Amino acid sequence: MPLYAMICIDHKGSLELRQKTRTEHLAYLRTQGAMVRVGGALLDEHGQPEGSLLILDCESQAAAETFANADPYAKAGLFSSVTIQPWRIAVGELA
Repeated sequence: MPLYAMICIDHKGSLELRQKTRTEHLAYLRTQGAMVRVGGALLDEHGQPEGSLLILDCESQAAAETFANADPYAKAGLFSSVTIQPWRIAVGELA
């Protein structure tokens, strides 16, 4: 299946919302099986989360978008933008 990069940028000043929703977000990711190949927070210059990056293994762009829309972070309104695009690994390995 193709890989997709999901790049999410948080609204400014939304760290409290991110922290409040984090447990539900991580639980959602765990329910997705092998779809989430790798993921984590994007950090600002102070090491604080300001977004998310996930590499998804999905059947289609539409499946990646469905996944993104169901994420508790998205449902809570954390993100100011979400970009999903096909991605190809060139070096290294994914977990």
